[in-house]
Amino acid sequence: MIRAAKGIVFMRSGLLLILILMHPASDAAQDRPLPELEPFLKEVRERLQDDRTLQNNYTYVETRRELKLDKQGRTTGVSEKVFENYPGFPGESRWERLIAEDGKPVPARELEEVDRRRQEKAVSYARRLQEHPEQEQARQLRQQKEAQQHASEVVADLFLVYEIRMLRREMIDSHSTIAFSLAPRRNAEPRTREGRDLRHFSATAWVSESDFEVVRVDVAAIHTVKMGLGIGLFARLHEGARLSFVRRKINGEIWLPATSVYEGSARLGLIKVVRQRGESEFTNYRKFSVDTQSSFGPRPVKP
Repeated sequence: MIRAAKGIVFMRSGLLLILILMHPASDAAQDRPLPELEPFLKEVRERLQDDRTLQNNYTYVETRRELKLDKQGRTTGVSEKVFENYPGFPGESRWERLIAEDGKPVPARELEEVDRRRQEKAVSYARRLQEHPEQEQARQLRQQKEAQQHASEVVADLFLVYEIRMLRREMIDSHSTIAFSLAPRRNAEPRTREGRDLRHFSATAWVSESDFEVVRVDVAAIHTVKMGLGIGLFARLHEGARLSFVRRKINGEIWLPATSVYEGSARLGLIKVVRQRGESEFTNYRKFSVDTQSSFGPRPVKP
């Protein structure tokens, strides 16, 4: 449930988040003057996109681990799931294909049934596209424009909500980055739901000095936040909850998610309090094609 709450607050906002050890920059790097703030932020803003949009051109493997914690933060249980992840049909979210759970591969018979249902859906979509090409293309174009408009509004809210300060230069994975602090402004009036959520979180972001791409972000809840989880359920994400994300440059051409971590407690409904830590690792990125989507079968999962 905390993963669901995390998704509502952070992933929709386009913020990318990570909590990892910092590597100090060399003395020589620190001697160089920092870039000017406004021109640098202008370049960053032009490149900000929701990673889910960028990932639509790729398939990848996601390994998710959820750790249940007691009041002292000690692990009381661990679960792990491994998914193959493919772009969805137009208008739907990505398709996840569970291939292993808690170290055990999903039986071939179950995978065959999953693939059969997916193939039926593909045939149905192809038939709809063939029978009503103009309507279908118009629908896709409308959805694309709406998504782009909303993403643009979220980015605008991010710069409206936060006072952004340039801090220092740091090296991350041998890559020169500029670190920034993001503190919510008191009187900000964002237009989007994501923007209103952002007012309850502070952040530190590291941005590639050469590519102007977000490399890493740490986010912390500075208030207890009430969130709707759907079907009439609500959760209160407690102050101090943290979500973090790191990105890496894939094939020397595009920055995509590498790892994410969240930890915190939330009150579900009126009584139950849950404390969890979640970790996701994204590997095996491959350019998507029709052949990629249809070439199912057991594949080695790289760590």
